[in-house]
This record gives sequence, C-alpha cells and structure tokens, in this order.
Amino acid sequence: MKQLVILSGKGGTGKTSVTAAFAHLAARGGLTGQVILADADVDAANLELVLQPHLLEEQDFKGGKVAVIDPDSCSECGLCETVCRFDAIHCADGLYSVDPIACDGCAACVYQCPSESITMREQVAGKFYFSESRYGPLYHANLYPGHENSGKLVTLVKQRARLQALDENRELVIVDGPPGIGCPVISAVSGADLALVVAEPTVSGAHDLRRALETLQHFGVRALVTVNKADIFPAGADEIEAFCHEQGVETIGRIPFDLTVASAMVAGEAVTAFQPQAPSSIAIRRVWMRVSALLLEKA
Repeated sequence: MKQLVILSGKGGTGKTSVTAAFAHLAARGGLTGQVILADADVDAANLELVLQPHLLEEQDFKGGKVAVIDPDSCSECGLCETVCRFDAIHCADGLYSVDPIACDGCAACVYQCPSESITMREQVAGKFYFSESRYGPLYHANLYPGHENSGKLVTLVKQRARLQALDENRELVIVDGPPGIGCPVISAVSGADLALVVAEPTVSGAHDLRRALETLQHFGVRALVTVNKADIFPAGADEIEAFCHEQGVETIGRIPFDLTVASAMVAGEAVTAFQPQAPSSIAIRRVWMRVSALLLEKA
C-alpha cells in the first residue's frame, strides 16, 4: 500500500482540482477499486464538493479542553479572572463565566480556585466523516472555526484511510493535503511514499513552494513539482523549474490555465471526467502517468 500526498505551499494553486482528477484517473485506470481517498485539508475541506460522495458515517471530533465554572459552588472571589492571562473569564451580574473561544486550556484558573468550582471539559472541535464517492471511499473532516488540534484531526483522517487500505489490501491512498507548512501538513506527509507539490507561477507561489519543499526534505519524503496555470506567467514557471532543478527536485509538467476547470467544479466533477480533451485534462493526465509510474517503481 502506497500513500501519495498532494500539497501546495499556499492556498488557491489548484491542489484539490488535481487531486480530484487523480482520483478519477486512478479509478478509471489500472487502479479500479484499489484507491482510498482522504481530504486532510480539515480547516477548509472541499474535495467532497467535487466528488459529491454519499455520507456513511459522522462523528464528533473532540479537541482541547476548556474551563467551565459551576455557578452553584462558585464563591465569586474573582481570583480566576485575575489569573487568566487570556481574558477568557468575565463577571456579569455577579456570575463568573468562561468564554470558550478565548480560553486557551491552560487550567491556571482550576489550580487557583479555592472552592474547586472550575473543571476542564473536552469540547467538540469539529466533525469527522466517512463517505463513499464515485471514485472510492473518502475520509474527510471539518474543524470548527477558532479551534485547535487540526493536526490531530488530520491524523485521524489519515489513520482511518490507511487502516481500510490495509484491511482490504488496496494499493493506494491519495491524500489531498493542506496548504502551508504547519502541523496539519506535517501530519499529512507522515508516512507518505511520495508528495506532489502543486505550484503557481507567482511571487508568493514560488516563495511558498520553497518552504513546502524544505518541509518535505526535512521529513525525508520524496517531492515532485507541477506548475499549474503555468501559461499565465511563463517566466515565473521557468524560474520555478530552474529552482527545482538546482535542488534536485523533478518537475513533471505544466498545467495550463483553463476555464474548463471552473466549469467542472461548478458541475461537481473532476475536470478529466467533465471534459477529457480539455487542455488542463490532457496535462493532468500526463502528470498522473508520471506520478503513478514512480509509485509503481517504489513498490
């Protein structure tokens, strides 16, 4: 079983569109019935918008703990408000309460409360989902705004996808990773056999591509790069490819700007299924052929 993770240094490069196309090409090619899909971009998951899956399972994801004050035993001494460094505790009409968004979960108020009226309780930080898509099982999740532990939620998504792949002897897990280089990305690349970074030929795209490649190098994951919307700024695409060559990173094709991609997203389809002969579809198919060949080499 192999794990392919698709990343981008920044948002908006077309990472999810490429992932959806890969899911379609794998399911309609030599990997029919052998692919598990995982959307690890839990802060802004949207792979399901393209794949239109049927929801099979939903469960709460519990993140960090927040302080809760029992008003019946509270002595209203105000010490908790004094020791809170995050201004999360407030008093209104003589009653003290905790703002769960502002609370950092440090528990300083718990230790200082003389009447032991404050406890730490787990909070529901998001939702975890298991669905069946037209191209295979899909694991995805949604982290609620203002909540932490997105790395743990990514780990849950990937673990469930990996376990099903192992249990059913499936050959490939395709992971739509999060943008950037933070904890969610680290969780997404953990255990990956290969990473494809989708870049765009802009100043910010090239800058964030460098950081994404540094992250993959740090964790020992082989990286490939493809440049999306490359014809918008060919000189920028040239610079990206030159940089990758200097770093010993293989670039595996340019994907042109193509309004068909937007039309496919509106229709809830992978662009390679929506219009197989569109310029973007042809380019993505070539990229997939190179990626799948490298995965087979690593088998």
